Parts: sequence; structure tokens; C-alpha cells
Amino acid sequence: MSKRGASPPPGGALIKRARSGSPAPNTQIAISSSNNERDQGLIRTVKRTSSLEAPIISLSGSHSSEILSCRFDPTGQNIAACSADRSVSLWRTYSPNTNYGLIQNLHKAPILDLQWSLASQVLYTVGADHVLNVTDLTTGQRVRKLHAHRGIINSLDRTLAGGAGVELVVTGADDGTIRVWEGGDEGPKQPVSVYEVGCPVTSVCWSADGSSIYAGALDNEIHVIDFRKNEEVYSLMGHTDTPTSLSLSPNGNFLLSPSFSSQTIIHDVRPFSPSPNRIHRVLMGAPAGFENTLLRGAWSKDDDGRRVGVGGADRTVCIWEVESGKVLYKLPGHKGTVTAVDFHPKEPIILTGSKDATMLLGEIEPSIGV
Repeated sequence: MSKRGASPPPGGALIKRARSGSPAPNTQIAISSSNNERDQGLIRTVKRTSSLEAPIISLSGSHSSEILSCRFDPTGQNIAACSADRSVSLWRTYSPNTNYGLIQNLHKAPILDLQWSLASQVLYTVGADHVLNVTDLTTGQRVRKLHAHRGIINSLDRTLAGGAGVELVVTGADDGTIRVWEGGDEGPKQPVSVYEVGCPVTSVCWSADGSSIYAGALDNEIHVIDFRKNEEVYSLMGHTDTPTSLSLSPNGNFLLSPSFSSQTIIHDVRPFSPSPNRIHRVLMGAPAGFENTLLRGAWSKDDDGRRVGVGGADRTVCIWEVESGKVLYKLPGHKGTVTAVDFHPKEPIILTGSKDATMLLGEIEPSIGV
């Protein structure tokens, strides 16, 4: 009988011996890294689905108040977040996840929404000070300041689909108007067009071809405005309370809209819809809470919009499969209402911003191809 090997030295971590063909170290996770010998756990192998440094990364420390919107840039390499503390923070998506920019005092009131430009190195922000700002990201300086509305600006969106390669920015505000502006670092002080909705507008979104604007308003309807004719074509019904945000699917056929009623509706916005009321799916699972926060939902982009995500007042993010309407994930981690959600343009990564002034970056399982 062979002699047993020497016992491990005291104070050493208990490690599960990997089989031959062991995975790369970045796929191994220590379940416990406590200094107490009895608490030290095994190293477990986790299947990684993205190029992130870890499966979940917390981005915190730059904001002192709730984060109201956060988005990946079109390449997926950078993240921008805006907060009620009137500042915008810029982060790297991949290791090292540095907070390489903090642009403070951009507005005189909370910054409610932001968008990366599709055409140039600028960032659009809107706030409760009725202003639309254009900031040059290479210098961190504001290049344009537009007194865009007479009320709090709740939302903005941009498109390049308008012909001539000019970026157009649409804003919606509490003064009951939707205004379209010429984007970029230079442009006129006057809007390209103004449309009166008649009640406060909570969210705006461009159609895929840039010919229509979708606008969610306080009358519980989503108004569809033909940008060229400057008139309302039809409206999308179904909500029993105010829609909080609008997001168009990557293929441009469907519109995601969470609402204060805790009901998230996906409308069919194709020219000829098989359903007369244009409601494609009704999703439940993300409670809006009593704070009346404008929760921002998003579509997954790495699998062409098979999944949607919306944050909730229960401090979690709900991710549904669009086709079946099933809840795929209920992701915890935040200590406050999850106000904003965005998906990475190329990988199965989700970004969430919360009232606890932090963001979480996490990877999810890739969608199974049909």
C-alpha cells in the first residue's frame, strides 16, 4: 500500500484540482476568499460569455446622486452615465474599467437623459433646466447650448436616417412639445420642426428610417408623428398609465414601452400589422413603484433583439424573451430602483444604472440561434 502524501501547510487555501485541459484562469472564480481557514471555498469554473474582466463589475464612486440614464457608445467600448448630481461620467467597458472622465456642472439641474452621437465624437444631454447640451468628448468642453424647451426635457433620441448625412436630434418635454434639432457640434439655434402634443411628453424615439417620431405622453398614448408632414398619423393605445420610455428594436419593427402601471408593452410598428391594436406582447415582472421614475428599457443587440430588459422598483432588472414573453432573468445587485438598462452592441452584456448612484455591468448567456 502506497504511503499517503504530506498534509497541506496550515493557512493554505483549499483548491479543487482542475482536470487535464483545465480552463483559463479567467474562467475560475473563488467562491470565498476569506482569511479564515474554515471559510475558504473551492474554486469553481464558470462559463464566460464575454470579454469582460469578471462576470459582474460594479462601476461606482463618480456620482453622489441617482443615475438617471446610462448607455454604451455605438462601438461598445465606452459607457456614459448622467445623474441628478448634474454630472456626466465616462467609463471604459473593458479592463481596466477606468472612470476616465467626469464632466461636472454641465447643466443647472438634474440631467435626465443622454445619447452618444452616431456621426461624431459628441454627447447630447438634456436636463430639468430646459437645455439641450452638446459636449465634445475629445476635450470635455460644451460646444453647443440650446434653450430647447419651456419645460423639463425628459427624453431625447438621434438618427442619421434623414438623407444628406445630417444627424437629427429629437427632444420631448413637459411643455407638451416635441422638437427636432440639427445635431453635431455646429448648427442653428432654432429647431428644424416643432410638434404640439398637448400634454407633457415623457419619451421620444425615432423610427428606423427617420421618417417618423414616436412620442409617449401623459395621456397614456404613444403618438406617431410623420416628421415630413409634421402631423400625427396614428397613436398606439394599450397603456393604462404613462409610458416611461420608448426603445425601437434593432430591426425597426417593434417598440418597447414600460409604463407607470408596471406593464411593459411591445407594440408592432410595421406598416401592416397582423394585430389591429398593434400590441405584440404584454410583459409583466418589472414593478414601476410609487416614485414615478422614468424607467428606461432596452433591446438586446447581439442577437438582433430577441430579448428586452427593464429595471424595476424592486431593485432588480427583468429580462424577457420577446417571442415567448417568458422572464429569462431577474437580476439583483442594486440597492435602489433600477432606472436605466442598456445592452452591449456586440456581446451579451447588460448595463444597469440605479438610484443607489452605481452601475453594474454583467454578462448573460448568449441567445440560442433558431
